[in-house]
Amino acid sequence: MEELDIDQELAKRLLVEGGILILLNVPVGTEFGFDIKSWYTDENFKGIKMIPPGVHMISYSATNKHGDSAPKISFFHNFKTSEIVVKVWDTQAEELNMKDMPEEEKSRFRSDILNIDRCLAPYPFEILKKWKKLSDSLTEDLIGKLTPESGVIRAALELSVVATKPEQEDNSNLTRKEREELLLPQLIPVPGTGIRLTPLPRDSYPPGSSPAEITKHSLDSTYMLDSLISTMEKQSDILAEIQFSFLCFLVGLSLEAFEHWKRLIILMCSCVSALQKRRELYQQFLQVLETHLSHIPEDFLVDIVASENVVYTALRDLFRNMSDGDEVEGRLRCDAERLRHRLTLKFGWDFEDLDQETGDDAPVIVEL
Repeated sequence: MEELDIDQELAKRLLVEGGILILLNVPVGTEFGFDIKSWYTDENFKGIKMIPPGVHMISYSATNKHGDSAPKISFFHNFKTSEIVVKVWDTQAEELNMKDMPEEEKSRFRSDILNIDRCLAPYPFEILKKWKKLSDSLTEDLIGKLTPESGVIRAALELSVVATKPEQEDNSNLTRKEREELLLPQLIPVPGTGIRLTPLPRDSYPPGSSPAEITKHSLDSTYMLDSLISTMEKQSDILAEIQFSFLCFLVGLSLEAFEHWKRLIILMCSCVSALQKRRELYQQFLQVLETHLSHIPEDFLVDIVASENVVYTALRDLFRNMSDGDEVEGRLRCDAERLRHRLTLKFGWDFEDLDQETGDDAPVIVEL
């Protein structure tokens, strides 16, 4: 009963302070999503009201007369207090026009809001806590840096072939898979449509490293993590990029973002000395990861080519590094143990015998 009263108070406040998204001429039957909730529109639908201030994600997928859905399109917006955002459906492009409406036009809608109100659905408060957990590291500036120049994330990217590739000065640090990929035609998103994700460092060890140092860095990816974070304004931006990538997949169905999310998870899990050096970052990382894994089916975590659950394998590395590290702080170790236990309950993942290698790294047993 107490929680209901709190929700009612929030609803009253958002009637005044909440943002409003007005959508005009959206075709009936369009799949429309706000944060992690979605509906199919009817002839009366004109948008969402009582939107809590902060970062939100809007998504939609038009449906033709045969019931076939177009690839999903999504975008982020940081709603200010009492802000009105108006988007108009472009019938020729069959998507929302992303141009900002002039303020005088918005003022006209604000003065007529009582007539539009009955066509606006209230923000679904039941998802608010979950949404905040999924997006609490996101900022307007960072979203602006990562979002495509077009302003929207597309589930189906339009690709173009690059006629020539830049010559590689030194491929010695590349894996065999990466070298083979260099031989394939290079496909890139049409300019302005690709998500501007931060590329991971190519070098896994410092220039001039000795053989012993190269071996050390192959077992501890802290150098790569430090190199990546050095390109960001602050270390927590890597958590924000992990959240951004995950939401672009979870809501926007971007496989490009999902692959980047997995690469960042693997990098974070393969560090050793960073566990002590960046203790606060890893405490937050464990919380972010637990939230993400509660929203995703296990099947999506399996690499199709390797038939291996890459996230499970990465987490085994992380938990092993934490159990082996004498300098890992006690609270961080407890947080990891709690996550380990919850993942075992949810997925049935086995985190026993962490020193035993799995997958391609496992020793091959030859029967004589």
